[in-house]
Amino acid sequence: MRFAPTSRRQFLQTAGAGAALVAGGALLGRRAEAARETEMNILCWEGYNSAAVLDPFRNERSATIKAESLTNDPTMINRLRAGETNVWDLINVNNPWARKVMYPEGLIVPLNRPRFEAYFDKMMPAFKAPYKWAMDDEGKELLGMAQRFGPYSFVVNTDKISRETAEDQGWDLWNDPANAGKYGVLESDDWNVFNICLIAGFDPFRDHTPEEVAKFTETANRVFKGAKLVGDIATMNQAFVSGEIDFHMTGGTYSASPARADGATSIRGITPKKGPLPGGKGGVAWIEITSTVNNPQLSPLAADFLEYVQHPEIAHTVAFAEGTFNPVAQMGNPECFNLFTTEELDAIQWDSLEEEMARSAEYDIVPDYDNLLDIMSAAKRAASGG
Repeated sequence: MRFAPTSRRQFLQTAGAGAALVAGGALLGRRAEAARETEMNILCWEGYNSAAVLDPFRNERSATIKAESLTNDPTMINRLRAGETNVWDLINVNNPWARKVMYPEGLIVPLNRPRFEAYFDKMMPAFKAPYKWAMDDEGKELLGMAQRFGPYSFVVNTDKISRETAEDQGWDLWNDPANAGKYGVLESDDWNVFNICLIAGFDPFRDHTPEEVAKFTETANRVFKGAKLVGDIATMNQAFVSGEIDFHMTGGTYSASPARADGATSIRGITPKKGPLPGGKGGVAWIEITSTVNNPQLSPLAADFLEYVQHPEIAHTVAFAEGTFNPVAQMGNPECFNLFTTEELDAIQWDSLEEEMARSAEYDIVPDYDNLLDIMSAAKRAASGG
């Protein structure tokens, strides 16, 4: 290939233009970095998107904080997989995803262990460092911070079904033909997959045989066919108050707490005394882990925010952010625990929290989730006439 000769003047003009482009690019880069100093984006479950949680941090740091709330862990993680690692700085999901999925896939980056591990010492005993779900498989990297948690199986109106009866009968409430039309189903796909496995009599968090899948299919069809209604948390709690339903799945402290805080203390989250989970456990509990995203321009505010929500007053605010109310790991610190009123402790069922957590297996990943979700979704559509 031949090129026309270039004069010295042409060369200098071209070189000058190139240098200007490089300088302009560097300037834009510095401006972008400067903007990230005062910007942060959070992908989270509801609560961390609350103005009561975010505004003090915004004001203190003169920062622009954006938060988007979703109610499904796989959807949030798929957003990162689809390229949104360059959008988000923090992601707040349930316990297994950081350790088992996001860190192995390079979607999150570890925290500074010396900076953050000391906070676990002020948490409740179950969360003391090194806390399994906050660490990588080798126990070397700190992948996130624990905060909200709770048992999450089902909810009853104790004016209709006593706590003792519900705990003893457990998942067989859904296997009793006499209960058809007396219960609701909360719209929570992943948890409903767990619970239909439990109603069918097997552990959701392992590979399933063809016979178990067939049993799951039969159970899903029966459960949705017998449901009085399917809806969100507000719908379930309103149906309790109106007497439309006696119990619902999925649910627990997270879903019952708003109604309990409003004085409807007959609405109570239940953890069965026994079930098909390892060790004969009857329920499932969730623990949120908040991690820093592998964002090429990660906001320095991300780590600062993780420290901010450890403060006793802010941890209490997180526990009682609008929407739902939940215990937080920081209640192990007396300075945090003493901020909770008697009414607030009653709303989050503090009286039974320890025993319910002891009866619960921890949220985990269902290996054949996609298949079971498809089966359950078909059962839901068939029951609704869709």
